[in-house]
Amino acid sequence: MELNVLGGELESCCNDPLTGFYRDGFCRTGDFDQGSHTVCAKVTDEFLAFSLKAGNDLITPREVYLFPGLKNGDKWCVCASRWLDAVNAGYGCPIVLSSTHARALDKIPLELLMEYALDLVD
Repeated sequence: MELNVLGGELESCCNDPLTGFYRDGFCRTGDFDQGSHTVCAKVTDEFLAFSLKAGNDLITPREVYLFPGLKNGDKWCVCASRWLDAVNAGYGCPIVLSSTHARALDKIPLELLMEYALDLVD
């Protein structure tokens, strides 16, 4: 069983578009996932623009990678370091903690993830 950042079972991030390094809907990671695609983000226009400017085009479809291209509001498993870069630059986007893999904690403190959580109840 793979765990999320809260210690529970990792939940699906999104099936439309089908996300994940393994394109199974989950933010799973493994030895071949150099970018650690572990953060389940609900992308915003600002995040997408930041990512494009930083050299990672998440907008343009790339069929060879089964990548549909993203738009505002899509959920996607993004690289932990890219999400952190966006936060530090003022372009952080909301995330789903229950769908964010525990390995994200290797790069991002839980307290920071919680500040952007969509699935925390006050």
